[in-house]
Amino acid sequence: MEQYEPDRLTPAQVAAVRRSFRNGRAAMTRRSLLRASAGGALAVGGLGALTACGIPPAGKTQGGTSSEDHSAKEKVVNFSNWTEYIDVDDSGKHHPTLETFRKRTGITVKYTEDINDNNEFFGKIQPQLAAGQDTGRDIIVLTDWLAARLIRLGWVQKLDPSNLPHAYTNLSSQFRNPDWDPGRAYSYPWQGISTVIAYNKKALDGIEVKSVSDLLDNPKLKGRVGFLSEMRDSIGMTLLDMGKDPAKFTDDDFDAVIARLQKAVDKGQIRRFTGNDYTSDLTKGDFAACIAWAGDVVQLKADSPDVDFVIPDSGYMTSTDNMLIPNRARHKTNAERLIDFFYEPAQAAALAAYINYVSPVDGVKPYLAKIDKEAANNPLIVPDMAMQAKSHAFRSLSQKEETAYEEKFAKLTGA
Repeated sequence: MEQYEPDRLTPAQVAAVRRSFRNGRAAMTRRSLLRASAGGALAVGGLGALTACGIPPAGKTQGGTSSEDHSAKEKVVNFSNWTEYIDVDDSGKHHPTLETFRKRTGITVKYTEDINDNNEFFGKIQPQLAAGQDTGRDIIVLTDWLAARLIRLGWVQKLDPSNLPHAYTNLSSQFRNPDWDPGRAYSYPWQGISTVIAYNKKALDGIEVKSVSDLLDNPKLKGRVGFLSEMRDSIGMTLLDMGKDPAKFTDDDFDAVIARLQKAVDKGQIRRFTGNDYTSDLTKGDFAACIAWAGDVVQLKADSPDVDFVIPDSGYMTSTDNMLIPNRARHKTNAERLIDFFYEPAQAAALAAYINYVSPVDGVKPYLAKIDKEAANNPLIVPDMAMQAKSHAFRSLSQKEETAYEEKFAKLTGA
């Protein structure tokens, strides 16, 4: 089990967190990617407290264990999620899928939108988990890199497959075996997140863009190209373009990507590295093309006929937000029943129709078509097998790698 000690952030890591709060995924709203990707860094607001005092190591907890399961007597699930990341009715006050679950099972879901950033939320629950205490939550939703850390620390419970028949059967193959949780013993995806190339057809004016190489090397696009300020997305997409696997790359591979991007920065090819604010640049035509998040592209295409996207032949990056059950959760069985409920295609379709992320559930398309045919036929929401085959995940990083890579990326982006 990994021992948890307070991380001493380098200036580069602090800059990475601030980038994310200022204009990255931490700053976004519904159907944009509400997550910070600052890796092992901690939220800026909690730096002083967490670096100034000692934190009990994970070895002092009852790793991967629960208190007595009260599911049979207490018909409730305490579910913490990101803001505006679930279906709502016209009143904006009720969640139809959760109401369906309650009527079917008699279990009430106490749903709380109290996750605005991975690092910030980690700061909330870390003291309790490190002390082996109940967080008051039965399900939490965290982005893959932080989910990986909690699993390594032994702070989440192993799932009972007998309570997850739909999840086991219907989980999409592209999400089944992340390197940080092979076979999904501890987690199941809430939604998938894709990184693609977006472009403004009017701004391109006939210029063809099909790859990251086109973004970096076509002189006709000089000063009109955008890359993301999130390291895993920009580095990952460029690794793929260079024939490298983001799940297996080396330090030398990373350095080669930095050198390539630095060349593009030096010659003025890349206009700037952005967070979610690239959407304005793209719709106005200040960016002719850029690395973009699929959740944004779905919205932008609906609002602007000039915006479209392309999946490079080399592939695209994908990640997940994941449901986990923390140690000492009081209602583990109820939580597993709710996780399984969202892997029924009909329920997954109701969720996908509202939030427009990548559904991790096989068989969702015909159910989604009954609600929204356009969404069902959108590969950014329901990837076909060919698109799934092009998806790649960024490998887990050690703290040493995280520090080194963020320093180099911060220097590149000028953060």
